[in-house]
Amino acid sequence: MNSKYKNALLDLLSLEFNCTPQEFSLDSDVLTRVALRDGRRIYSPHKPLFKMVTLGQNTVLNTDKQLYEFMRGHIREFNGHRLFELPSLLKIDKELRRYGHTLTPTFHMFMPDKLVPPKGDHSVKWFFDREIDQFYGDERFPNAICPEFDPNRPDRIVVCAYDGDRIMGMAGCSEDAPHWQQIGIDVMPDYRSRGLGTFLVSLIAEKITEHGDIPFYGAAVANYHSWNIAINCGFRPTWVEISSKPVE
Repeated sequence: MNSKYKNALLDLLSLEFNCTPQEFSLDSDVLTRVALRDGRRIYSPHKPLFKMVTLGQNTVLNTDKQLYEFMRGHIREFNGHRLFELPSLLKIDKELRRYGHTLTPTFHMFMPDKLVPPKGDHSVKWFFDREIDQFYGDERFPNAICPEFDPNRPDRIVVCAYDGDRIMGMAGCSEDAPHWQQIGIDVMPDYRSRGLGTFLVSLIAEKITEHGDIPFYGAAVANYHSWNIAINCGFRPTWVEISSKPVE
């Protein structure tokens, strides 16, 4: 990850986790209080009781006041990336449930290292901002776009690859924070394992950078097909985070 992207990421995460950029490079873990600051990513209408993040060295934990003492004791038992291992997460989840919350999945996030130019000659069509509304509600695209228009993270760009009039795949990006565009990808079953996902993600990442914005990418811990698309496009694993949510 180049220094421009690294500094931008540290600025974003320090805003969201109520700490300084320098605290992500300490040898010890950092415990802070929740503060809802403008410019953060908003994925839920609920205020989190807890969230934590690591870039691979120490971990920054951000917690509401009722969990503060528990977390202060917890980081004496677990530290660094070990806080994301199952024994630690089980103890945190048990404490959260006392307050009607539970943990979200872990989010594994990627940033560009050296983006790979798109390779392919597929027919594509671009859609921007509210042109994307026509695709909401289409079950073929659960990852490329949001389920509906979300003013907190509006979909900004979509690119579709076509076989005649048939959509083979779609890549999209939502602006999750100002100038931070998260990429999602959906490839139709008949067109998978042909490099189409890599082509579309490379194409939209290139477009995002042309607009002066920052592309980033997320994948579930076991979704190695998605990981490989990110890596093939020049992204690298950069940070892991987790949060709390109300028990449904």
